[in-house]
Amino acid sequence: MIRILGLDPGSRHTGYGVIEISGMGARLLVCGVVDNPAIDPLPDRLARIHHEIREVVVAWTPAEVVVEKVFVHRNVHSALVLGQARGAALAAVLDQPAPPVLTEYSPREIKQAVTAYGAAQKAQIQKMVALLLGLTGLPSVDAADALAVALCHAHQLRWRRLNRLAGGT
Repeated sequence: MIRILGLDPGSRHTGYGVIEISGMGARLLVCGVVDNPAIDPLPDRLARIHHEIREVVVAWTPAEVVVEKVFVHRNVHSALVLGQARGAALAAVLDQPAPPVLTEYSPREIKQAVTAYGAAQKAQIQKMVALLLGLTGLPSVDAADALAVALCHAHQLRWRRLNRLAGGT
């Protein structure tokens, strides 16, 4: 069994989701969102992201952590703030005695892996995440995005394992 933490960083809402994979199945262990009020100063929001993501990592000890690759925004300020939120989350993850393996995927790769459509909308991602994990309700948009990142990695790990078993490289 492998535990995977998916992250969807943002300065206002940072989604997280921990899944466990074994064989061909995946099950949800925990998911949620670090919510930050817009009126809070950025340093306070970054500290909250770092603190809460660190708590998730300590509680669930994922072997792998997955995050969406940074893409260039039109608004430079937004890109810088997103980078800082991402850095706070990743610092919390990597500041462990035995840090987990870190992997990144592009937004298109994540959507393709989870919905079979690289330009899927948020609602489609929510529905497919719920379906793939056997959830009775839809996770929040930010938690669903984080779980989609984790599921994308789970699919890649399975594909690599099957490829090795088949004699591939």
